[in-house]
Amino acid sequence: MQSFGKIITSIFLTLALFAPEAYALNEVKVEQGSVLSLNDCVSIALNNNPLIKNARYNYGLSKTNVGSARSDYFPTIGVGTGYNIQDVSGRKVSQNTNAYSVEATINQLLWNFGKTNAHIKMQKFYLIADEYNFYNTVRETTFDVKQKYYQVLAARATVLINKAYVQINERNYQRTKAYFDEGIKSKIDLVNAEVTLSDSKIQLVQAENAYKNSLVNLNNAMYLVNAPAYSISGTEIFNTSVADNVAPVDLTKITKPSDQEISKLPVNVKDAKLTSSVETLELLTDYKVEEFPYSFEECMKMAYKNRADLKAYNSTLDAVKENLVYVKRNYYPSISANAGYGFRDTNSTNSFNVGVNLSSSVNMMNQKYKVDAAKYQVDIAENSLNQLNQDIYFQVQNAYIDMIELEKQIPLLAVKVRQTLENYELAEGRYYVGLGDYIQLQDAKVNYNNAQCSYIETIYKYNVARANLESVIALPQPVTVTLEGK
Repeated sequence: MQSFGKIITSIFLTLALFAPEAYALNEVKVEQGSVLSLNDCVSIALNNNPLIKNARYNYGLSKTNVGSARSDYFPTIGVGTGYNIQDVSGRKVSQNTNAYSVEATINQLLWNFGKTNAHIKMQKFYLIADEYNFYNTVRETTFDVKQKYYQVLAARATVLINKAYVQINERNYQRTKAYFDEGIKSKIDLVNAEVTLSDSKIQLVQAENAYKNSLVNLNNAMYLVNAPAYSISGTEIFNTSVADNVAPVDLTKITKPSDQEISKLPVNVKDAKLTSSVETLELLTDYKVEEFPYSFEECMKMAYKNRADLKAYNSTLDAVKENLVYVKRNYYPSISANAGYGFRDTNSTNSFNVGVNLSSSVNMMNQKYKVDAAKYQVDIAENSLNQLNQDIYFQVQNAYIDMIELEKQIPLLAVKVRQTLENYELAEGRYYVGLGDYIQLQDAKVNYNNAQCSYIETIYKYNVARANLESVIALPQPVTVTLEGK
């Protein structure tokens, strides 16, 4: 049988960050009874997330826009045919002329003062921006799944603690009822024990609901609709192990307290014997935090170097700058060469022409507004870029501080768990040999249970904070995906 302490240990080990080993993205099909690791969950999300799919589509659209811009350098070919009826009437002469014609033309742009070139550059920068937007979506999706995954583990551990808490209270109720029947404890103690047991059952129901909701949140993060029943790696052993450590109580079999328990009161409190039949729950209190390998300054450098959204903003700024150049070039004329060949059946004549044209057509007022709008687009892009630079700084700063703060809390809470356990054992021993009251015992139990839950919650928050820091500095992740979906 596996002890409760080992179960909790497995939870915390699973909560620890995964080793950054290579993990290729393959489509993962969730089947009934599957056991999913963190990397499995991330892989599923990257395959299913419609935002990632849309980012791919936007990238493909930008590629077509680049090709469309380049097509301005290619010739324009025209073919036309027509049939004309002409009736000319005068005082003395009347003439009807019907004519059939066929014509082919070709027009080639020679020079438009850099307008087309600016258009191509603009679309290329937008293409680069869409590529970085794709990888930024991957980064955000990865963190979202990690957060939801750790939430499931923490919620599952909380359920286990509350199950043990219910069973402890069942044992306490059993004992209090036995003492009440012997006339040792009052009716109020028995009622308090009943209320405490009911409250702990309510807490268990709440914890189980929180666990179910955490699974729903994880399914949403992976975009799994009607997901079959599956388990998270490290939690598949939780269903039976609690019962192995703290056996369910049969309230129909109330054991009469021993003579030793009720004969004499100890002279001193320190002599009070712990008479509880509940095993001491061994909770992991030496959780080892893996040191984060980068300082705050190094994290800042990595963030400004690696963040895909920052690169996307820079590319967008370059794109709108080229758009300003493109719009300004509308003031200039374009030079093109043309050639044409035609046939008319009126007199069976053929015609061929070649020429060079200089053309310009500008609505000066409208063009002025277009230039002003393009300038504002540059200003907006520059301001957005500056804002993102500031946001990244504060994101990294807050994430780093949160991680360090939670890291410091973990050993302190471990000490608190041991202290509250010791206090609970002492309070229980005193109560069942006639010292102390039930309120003190209940307070000690609640404090011990809360300390365990806080300990698990803090380890959960630490792992989320660490994952968040990895995300905001865009640290390379073991699960990746490409624009081609490979």
